[in-house]
Amino acid sequence: MHMVIHALVEASTQEDALATGKTVFDRLVGAVLHANPVFDYYVTFDEDGTTVSGTARWGQLPVAAPVDSAAGEKLLKRGWNATKEEFQRNLDRVKEALDEHSDEEIMRDTDLARHAFHQVGAYDGPTVFLYDEHASGIRHRDKLDRLLDESEDLWIVPADVHY
Repeated sequence: MHMVIHALVEASTQEDALATGKTVFDRLVGAVLHANPVFDYYVTFDEDGTTVSGTARWGQLPVAAPVDSAAGEKLLKRGWNATKEEFQRNLDRVKEALDEHSDEEIMRDTDLARHAFHQVGAYDGPTVFLYDEHASGIRHRDKLDRLLDESEDLWIVPADVHY
């Protein structure tokens, strides 16, 4: 499965933002020492050589954009909305499982109930679409707002990831 995730990084140029974004994505795929892989691989939108990922799959996206630009605001909104939607979808599944299944059925993972519980609590992976420059998932609005308020030169860098 493929999805587009986004790294929010401080940088003074698009080139620096892309380099820092790639560092974030390297951590998320386990390409750096002591990193636990969350995704299988990534492709940023400056890469042209692939026929199944990046631009070939999602069309043209900015390589990196200042968060306060029109393109950056669009990417940020897309990433945050996707995070909220996945959280709500999984939370609804948890509530349904609690209403419809016994404790034993939930323990057995009937209808993937335990999986939904896990996804609601996930800090990274397919339910989180925004990451800070330390590869930490941005899972709630307070963290996102704090990052937006405290950063002076914040950029957003998208990547197509496979999981």
